[in-house]
Amino acid sequence: MLVLGIETSCDETSAAIVEDGRKVLSNVIYSQIDIHYQFGGVVPEIASRKHVEKISYVVDMAFKQAGLTIDDIDGIAATYGPGLVGSLLVGLSFAKALSYARKLPFIAVNHIEGHIYANFITYPQLTPPLIVLVVSGGHTNLIIFRDFDEYEVVGKTRDDAAGEAFDKIARYLGLGYPGGPAIDKIAKQGDENKYKYPVADVDGYNFSFSGLKSAVINHVHGLWQGGEEFKIEDVAASFQKTVVSILVEKTINLSLETNIRKIAVAGGVAANSRLRNEFYKRCAEHNIEFFVPDFKYCTDNAAMIASCGYFKLQKGIISSYCENAVPYINLLSKKS
Repeated sequence: MLVLGIETSCDETSAAIVEDGRKVLSNVIYSQIDIHYQFGGVVPEIASRKHVEKISYVVDMAFKQAGLTIDDIDGIAATYGPGLVGSLLVGLSFAKALSYARKLPFIAVNHIEGHIYANFITYPQLTPPLIVLVVSGGHTNLIIFRDFDEYEVVGKTRDDAAGEAFDKIARYLGLGYPGGPAIDKIAKQGDENKYKYPVADVDGYNFSFSGLKSAVINHVHGLWQGGEEFKIEDVAASFQKTVVSILVEKTINLSLETNIRKIAVAGGVAANSRLRNEFYKRCAEHNIEFFVPDFKYCTDNAAMIASCGYFKLQKGIISSYCENAVPYINLLSKKS
């Protein structure tokens, strides 16, 4: 079964064709990073206008790279939220129109859920159950993934997401946008044990990064005000170590508590080298299998949306054309 996926939730215009949910035949991404870099973050109006300009071209390129036509497609999946409403509407409207015109099933996909499925692309033999950590610029979710379209969200951020904290600290340190890769790079040159930052005491498997973010900003501000010499590399490394420790510790604990010995990480922050290395190390210590997508599937892409769409189609899940863009939506637990 071939599914066309479309993703326009933020500043990437992407289209992909995936076979049977696991084999990527094409995955085209037009990134706007260079455009938004000068503003220090994504400008929603510019992002949506660029999606309008590029969506047709990107979809055409996806078909050309796969050597297919619309006649070969069995279904069309698109992100409906969360994200920037203007950006979401471009991909969602395009997908619904194409679905209606060609009489193909339409599947609306939650962007957070889509990230999970990047692992099933990178590891074609991977099967549930899994413990999944979705960690990105806007979301931090800890999930018991029991089966396709059947999962329990046991933890989420109470305030800032981990990726959001990375971006804000990077901006404060003058490292530019996007912040995650910038901190990852500069932290390699720093001493991660130089500074010890506070960790919020949050109930259960939930997360909180706003206090940590504020602590780092106040600490650096104090150093500047006091005229003290310091290295931003040390600040970045110490901050990154703290975030990684929080994410890894809670995920490992959930795996041990549930006795589900498979952990998968997804989302943009999954590309962070410190996070990957710590997970590999800690999982090996506890005899837990660890899975993380290829770098190209960590950031926003349509292949993960197409993969998720395929597994929903397999369960007979088809969306209504009344499905609208929902900019603010959480991932909710699902039972079959």
